[in-house]
Amino acid sequence: MSEESSRSTSDSDRVPLQPPSAADSMGAALGNAARRAGLDPAAHASTGAAVWSAMGGWRGILESVLPSLAFVVLFTVTIDPETRQGNLWLSLGVSVGLAVVFTLARLIAKSPPSAAIGGLLATVGAAVLALVTGRGQDNFVLGFFTNGAYGTAFLVSALVGWPLIGLAAGYLLGEGTRWRSDRRKKRAYTWLSLAWAALFAARLAVQLPLYFAGDVTALGTLKIVMGLPLFAPMLAVTWLVVRSLSPRRES
Repeated sequence: MSEESSRSTSDSDRVPLQPPSAADSMGAALGNAARRAGLDPAAHASTGAAVWSAMGGWRGILESVLPSLAFVVLFTVTIDPETRQGNLWLSLGVSVGLAVVFTLARLIAKSPPSAAIGGLLATVGAAVLALVTGRGQDNFVLGFFTNGAYGTAFLVSALVGWPLIGLAAGYLLGEGTRWRSDRRKKRAYTWLSLAWAALFAARLAVQLPLYFAGDVTALGTLKIVMGLPLFAPMLAVTWLVVRSLSPRRES
């Protein structure tokens, strides 16, 4: 090899690789999360199967609903008419216990425990806060912050022209951020992101007044009702729209 070719090779080796942009990194993170949840628009799956997979099947539904349901039921049936407070230790103990059982079951079955562990940490954190304050309604405070954070993220991303749904879909469909030059796709992803923001905002609008009123039973019940029953249809609509915008693959 000549000296010139060696120098050329050496120079090309020293060309730094361009780091991924913030949008690419965000899209990859969101896309990977959606793919792990079974929401890959390129996969040949029905809407029902995709949504069912994203919710984790019966196990995921039980992990999401039972701890909160147990807390609401036990707190309600043990309410003292004078103090209007239920037995916090009993209701929170059973709620946390169920979350622990679900986490252990996943670990024993060697299935991905991330969802159960996340639910366990959230349940424990909320329980600790409620025990410290002695108020049952404080078991739901962390959920308010979560809904506020998610709602703000979806809203801001749509307003600045980088909707989170578009970033995730662009990664899953292999088009990066090219969808931003397609007015139809950008408009669809923007409206989907705004719809998700509206869902989180609706939860806060309905539940916060009940929190300040100290109505634990109504608050807990509406938390469950505005959880999966609203999440699943929104997920189905999002999946259908994104898949309808994906390029058809030749069989």
